[in-house]
Amino acid sequence: MSYKIPKDVQVLGRDITSEQLKYHHKRVAVCKEFTFDAAHHLHCYEGKCKNLHGHTYKLVITMSGFVNEIGIAVDFGEIKEIFKKAIDEKLDHRYLNEVLPPMNTTAENMIVWMWEQIENELQNRGLAKLGHRIEELKLYETPTSFAVMKREWMTAE
Repeated sequence: MSYKIPKDVQVLGRDITSEQLKYHHKRVAVCKEFTFDAAHHLHCYEGKCKNLHGHTYKLVITMSGFVNEIGIAVDFGEIKEIFKKAIDEKLDHRYLNEVLPPMNTTAENMIVWMWEQIENELQNRGLAKLGHRIEELKLYETPTSFAVMKREWMTAE
C-alpha cells in the first residue's frame, strides 16, 4: 500500500466555506468512555458481593444532539466535563454505600442515579435546551458484567 502525502492542507475560505462545515441536519449520537474506582458491598445478597470490595467501573455515555454550524453534535470535551462534575467528583475512590442515596449499590440502581446526575448537569449547563440528551448509559462493574439504561426505559413506567 502506498501512502500519499498531501501537498497542502485544506484552508477555510479557500477550499471550503463556512456554510459547508455543517453537512446535515440530523440528530447524531456520540459516545465516550470513562473509568473510576470505588468500593461497595451489597445488602441482602448471598454471594461474594456481600463483603466490602472494590471495582474499576467503566461508564459509557451515549449523548445525542443536532449538529451545530461547524458540524459538531456534542463536544467530547463537554461530555468529559459533565462526567467529571456529575459522577467522578462524587464517586471516584469513594465508599459508594456512604456517598450514594440510601440504596443497594447494585449496577442497576447506580445507573439510574447516574442518569439523573448527568441529566441535571445537562439542564444546568443549558445543553438540554439546545437539544442535547442522554440516549444510553452502560455501566461496567467488571469487564464482562454491566447494566444498561436507555432513554425509552428511563421515560417509561
